[in-house]
Amino acid sequence: MDTNQIAYTANERAPAVPQWLNKGDNAWQMTASTLVGIQSMPGLVILYASIVKKKWAVNSAFMALYAFAAVLICWVLVCYRMAFGDELLPFWGKGAPALGQKYLVIRARVPESRHRVTTDRYETTEPFFPMASLVYFQFTFAAITLILLAGSVLGRMNIKAWMAFVPLWLIFSYTVGAFSLWGGGFLYHWGVIDYSGGYVIHLSSGIAGLTAAYWVGPRLKSDRERFPPNNVLLMLAGAGLLWMGWSGFNGGAPYAANIDSSIAVLNTNVCAATSLLVWTSLDVVFFGKPSVIGAVQGMMTGLVCITPGAGLVQPWAAIVMGMLSGSIPWVSMMILHKKCSWLQQVGR
Repeated sequence: MDTNQIAYTANERAPAVPQWLNKGDNAWQMTASTLVGIQSMPGLVILYASIVKKKWAVNSAFMALYAFAAVLICWVLVCYRMAFGDELLPFWGKGAPALGQKYLVIRARVPESRHRVTTDRYETTEPFFPMASLVYFQFTFAAITLILLAGSVLGRMNIKAWMAFVPLWLIFSYTVGAFSLWGGGFLYHWGVIDYSGGYVIHLSSGIAGLTAAYWVGPRLKSDRERFPPNNVLLMLAGAGLLWMGWSGFNGGAPYAANIDSSIAVLNTNVCAATSLLVWTSLDVVFFGKPSVIGAVQGMMTGLVCITPGAGLVQPWAAIVMGMLSGSIPWVSMMILHKKCSWLQQVGR
């Protein structure tokens, strides 16, 4: 059999590929989804288990593990289409399962994203990969939002209460923000831009975490007085997985392996590194020595800061943003926190 015959036979046996499918975009989207998933599992599982006291380690890790699984099932049963489906209200989609084969193999599409480009031309968000890739990518965003929120109540919340909280908050809070901004809701049509989750993920999880910490209440006094991590090396390993996974977080937001995704990945790492160095430098200047926990905090504030504009700003701006994210939160945590009794109550 000659070379041409072999090639013909291979093509004949290959699965059918629809004309709209871009294999590069699809491969990158699945890779980005996996990177975001690794941020949660095992990234934040390891980080949470190691950054708290030993007696809370298993409970903290289990909170993250449970949230990842619970969000996935809720997502495919009803929540994906509440966030990215047909409009029910200007801020909410019609809930329905995203499990059928016919639904998952068609070209990805966000139905309510249709908008006017010119007088006689309209566009709708339609990436060049199947709906299954979009459903899973957006699930990893929903999951990490709940797991980030969990960081505010580590050592405070009973696991049974958390098990009830996760699906309720996902359905009644996360899907509202996601549809309003990314799913074609009213904020999307107002022109609000959230590149990769500044509002939908970080602002929502931050405000919800602050509110939850306030209502759950402070930890025991004996625990508040000394709160050392139980394993610093594992804490750094979890932080490293979180940092590296963020390339998929921001790099996958354009729904394509394009120039925007390349710029976003570079900006993400530049801002995180700058923020880490600024936070560490401030620790040295004011306290006389660097702090490994401070370095991790600086890294995380840098990653959060760059996310809303990772693919929209130039790298020099990412450095400026890193300087701000490494200094402003440092002041609020190291100076204002010690002077404000309300912040002390919530933060403990």
